[in-house]
Amino acid sequence: MSDPFPSATPPLVEVLRLTRQFDSKVALNDLSLVVPRGGVFGLIGGNGAGKTTLIRHLLGMLQAQSGSVRVFGLDPVDFPVEVLGRIGYLSEDRDLPNWMRIHELMRYTQAFYPNWDPKYAEELREAFDLDPKAKVKSLSRGQRARAGLLVALAHRPDLLVLDEPSSGLDPVVRRDILGAIIRTIADEGRTVFFSSHLLDEVERVADRVAIIHQGRIILTASMDEIKETHRRMTLRFQQTMSQAPALVGTLTCEGGGAEWTYVCSGEPAQLRRAAEAIGATVVDDSALSLDEIFVSRIQS
Repeated sequence: MSDPFPSATPPLVEVLRLTRQFDSKVALNDLSLVVPRGGVFGLIGGNGAGKTTLIRHLLGMLQAQSGSVRVFGLDPVDFPVEVLGRIGYLSEDRDLPNWMRIHELMRYTQAFYPNWDPKYAEELREAFDLDPKAKVKSLSRGQRARAGLLVALAHRPDLLVLDEPSSGLDPVVRRDILGAIIRTIADEGRTVFFSSHLLDEVERVADRVAIIHQGRIILTASMDEIKETHRRMTLRFQQTMSQAPALVGTLTCEGGGAEWTYVCSGEPAQLRRAAEAIGATVVDDSALSLDEIFVSRIQS
């Protein structure tokens, strides 16, 4: 599926033909990706698909072995101050210094960001119900996530990078992170790059989505386009068949006899015309969840 720029504005992130290999394992395989400015961009894939490796390249933690990475038009390895000063980052590990208290963590992090907003930081601390005197090592998983998000947001970054932010968290904390906070950042005209294997969360908050599988981007488009162009269609034929007749756009198919169910990619009207062209009657036509689309894509 094509993924043209939604506007003439240069993309926030541009990755071209990026390859990364660790010993004999290929983590990223000739990967290209464009992330436009504004909104929530969801990166989805299974464990080991390459999500975290890609993010480490965006943050300048890894240098491209081949291909190129540009964030704000700059190579994050060559221009770390200019790039990282505009990024907020929350990792799955939420690796914070255990010996610090919350107020010390805030003061320590402030030193790295000229645009740190003390008033906003205090508003976040109160909203997240974090005791300024509490030590990081005493925090629950949910509190650590909130503390990590506080220091990622308080300098009002142009790009917020969340790598599996909901891992191990209870539904209340996940709702806080993926609801109010992400949407607030996106509505301010900033950009959220959100990596997760929890597809229901991505479906709820993302404007655009990319699917990564075995180190490659296999699909990228707006959430609306992805949902509109993937259908489950059950077709009935006039006679029984030992195998499903070929239907354009088919990703997966199951059934038997005279009735077969296809998961298809394409415009709904075109899919119906294609079904009629092979002598079938459409007996059911329904939309798919992002989870179902993801599974059908990696299995096709």
